[in-house]
Amino acid sequence: MNITLEQARAVVSATLAYGQELEMNPLCVAVLDAGGHLKAFEREDGVANRRFEVAFGKAHGAISIGVSSRTLGDMAVERPHFIAGLIGTVGGSLVPVPGGVIIVDDGGNAIGAVGVSGDSSDNDEAAALAGIQAAGLSARS
Repeated sequence: MNITLEQARAVVSATLAYGQELEMNPLCVAVLDAGGHLKAFEREDGVANRRFEVAFGKAHGAISIGVSSRTLGDMAVERPHFIAGLIGTVGGSLVPVPGGVIIVDDGGNAIGAVGVSGDSSDNDEAAALAGIQAAGLSARS
């Protein structure tokens, strides 16, 4: 099963609303389906030029490997050669810092991922989690 376009758009909208409510730096949000394909994306005015690639890489790395980009960052500290190899394996689209979160169905199966970039990595992750929850979906912890 994959995230629907309607669900992906809801995640994007709610994520941006959360960032605006907390007066975060401008964000960009990429939602991917379970196959790692871009489903929805928005970029707020004022976001730096290459933030799409960062947001996409956070989400793509998470859905490709099956863990959050925060977990990938922890793995990078423990096993840097493994993460370096993974980056090549997934075509370069893996950013091992917080902000990439897997979206799951009621059974815990991955249906997509969201990647957020623009503020601190911890704030990016908080916005992603808030967007998922506000859209009525669940995240893999």
